[in-house]
Amino acid sequence: MTEVTRVPLQPIAKGSLTKLWLGVIVAVLIGAGVAWAAVPKGVSVETITAGSGGSPSIGDVAFVKYKGTLADGTVFDESGPSPFPPGIFPEGTPFLLEEGQVVDGFLIGLQQMEKGGTYELYIPSEFAYGDEPRPGSPIPPGADLTFEVELVDFMSREDAERRVMAMQQAMEAQQGGEGGVAPPPPPQQVPGPPPQN
Repeated sequence: MTEVTRVPLQPIAKGSLTKLWLGVIVAVLIGAGVAWAAVPKGVSVETITAGSGGSPSIGDVAFVKYKGTLADGTVFDESGPSPFPPGIFPEGTPFLLEEGQVVDGFLIGLQQMEKGGTYELYIPSEFAYGDEPRPGSPIPPGADLTFEVELVDFMSREDAERRVMAMQQAMEAQQGGEGGVAPPPPPQQVPGPPPQN
């Protein structure tokens, strides 16, 4: 028969277990603090006026009125009148919510807004133009951006494309008269070789 050697456990001193658990908790908190400090400050959306509709998602077209400012209050961009005739599309500037179509911070922020609401959108430099803004831009390198944004409305990309096609067909019908087809443009005269004597 095999004999099992037993190692006696030493009793734990009073309060040692508590100290052990406190040490573990402190280590976890320090680790969490270091990890939190390493996370860059992100995009934030503050509600000025709450919206009552849904929120746009990737692939939608959002129609917004906005004003963008730098940290010193300088306005670097703001929306103008809608580029479309009234009634076909909502008011505001259209933005396609897809990566590469707008800066990352604007893409993230718009998805947190509700239709009909007005918001203050803060975009840190790393989610805007970083250290290399577009040439000729009034935005300096490393600039954080703030926008006041009204999300007027949004729709699917497919719905927006259908409306654009309907608008184009209506314009062609107007130009073409009753037949609905625009006349072909007149042929352009191409200069030929000079006459020979």
